Amino acid sequence: MSELRLTEAADRFGGTLLNPDGCFDSISIDSRTVMPGDLFVAINGENFDAHRFIPDIAKKISGAVVSKPDTSLNIPQWVVEDTSVALGNLAKLRREKFVGQLIAITGSSGKTSVKESLISILAVTQFVHGTNGNLNNHLGVPLTLLSMRADIDIAVIEMGASAAGEIDYLCSVAKPDVALINNAQTAHIEGFGSVEAIAKAKAEIYSGLESDGIAILNADEIWSKGWSDIIGDRCCLRFSVEDDSADIFAKEISEAGSGCYSFILCLHPRLGSISGEQFLKLTMPGLHAVSNALAAAACAVAVGSNLSSIITGLSTVRSVPGRLQRFKLENSYTVIDDSYNANPNSFETAIDVLCCCDGHRIVVMGDMGELGNYAEEAHQNIGRYAKNLGIDSFLGVGALSKIAADAFGGDHFQNQDQLLDAIAQKIDLLNIPATEVTILVKGSRSSHMEGIAQALINQESMPC
Repeated sequence: MSELRLTEAADRFGGTLLNPDGCFDSISIDSRTVMPGDLFVAINGENFDAHRFIPDIAKKISGAVVSKPDTSLNIPQWVVEDTSVALGNLAKLRREKFVGQLIAITGSSGKTSVKESLISILAVTQFVHGTNGNLNNHLGVPLTLLSMRADIDIAVIEMGASAAGEIDYLCSVAKPDVALINNAQTAHIEGFGSVEAIAKAKAEIYSGLESDGIAILNADEIWSKGWSDIIGDRCCLRFSVEDDSADIFAKEISEAGSGCYSFILCLHPRLGSISGEQFLKLTMPGLHAVSNALAAAACAVAVGSNLSSIITGLSTVRSVPGRLQRFKLENSYTVIDDSYNANPNSFETAIDVLCCCDGHRIVVMGDMGELGNYAEEAHQNIGRYAKNLGIDSFLGVGALSKIAADAFGGDHFQNQDQLLDAIAQKIDLLNIPATEVTILVKGSRSSHMEGIAQALINQESMPC
């Protein structure tokens, strides 16, 4: 990617330049990982101010973006009112120099899985740049754009939001050519107030498309009609698990073992030369993975991928860490690590996957966050859902998870140490390996259930 200059940014977006101009092709917001030649953007947070680290890295960086200039430092400084906004403005400059296509993905759940599946498809024939991990907010999206290499053909950008207007801002920075809403569910409902408000906020990604952009529409969502109205006259590709009139659809869906599914992936004849159908067995578990695969396939079709590349990519994509990742412990038990995050819909999906397992099935639950007034009801519903599906044991940790454990008739613990002791005792009581045991570990990020998952799998094991 070509270099950017601070004069270019200041001329375009305002602010003041202090000391000589600076040029750069890489950016950092973390003084601990800054590399020689980086432009350092000093972000202010509720509990930190990155400006205080600039003297320590001044000899390493090419310049700094600041709201509080340090006149004692003889380095280029772009002085702005808000450094977070300036980071987005720098990303806009980088985006304008990118001649490839950009696909933006949002949704309440499955964003990362769709992103990784799409990258796997596109990488069969192209150089792809995608969001690293979960860098999908007002800082992560600009950083993702600013880290693109010069040889990239296509970018896949994940966009998250916890309030209205956030997707709109991210689209103003990323300027997507193709846009997808994977779904609208109860995740982050505390910040929105209702699922209807979530669906409306997610639709900002379609409003962010230019008139020649391509919208990818989940025809199975109850919000699809309203989203279609917003898409308007823009080109639209519809995908569906249920409707064979969609542009991309599935048929003959069946459970293929270990909670994974197979189906025939169909590209409708109206798609012309790329139309066709082919058998596909997914590597990611859960019925929801079928819809995620169709979403990725639709995005790939929008940028010119053929059926062969789509099948190759979807057949080889690997599970995302912390998202229904299965670990078989030799001569012992299986752990399904779904600890990365949780909302009511994704929790039910994870329990569905657990139900496909043989033997004794255990849910280990941490609290689900950001549910507002819906929190108690949502946790109670999870306990009941697990009970109704015949889950054998339910162990919870956290104040809200006690509600779920009580609804199930399971056990609750005050802290993770007590929970781990209880799991160990339960495993000792079960006749392993004569009795197969599978443990699902899940909770919101604030519950830090990854510690439980790692404690269980930190012995000789391998991902399945």
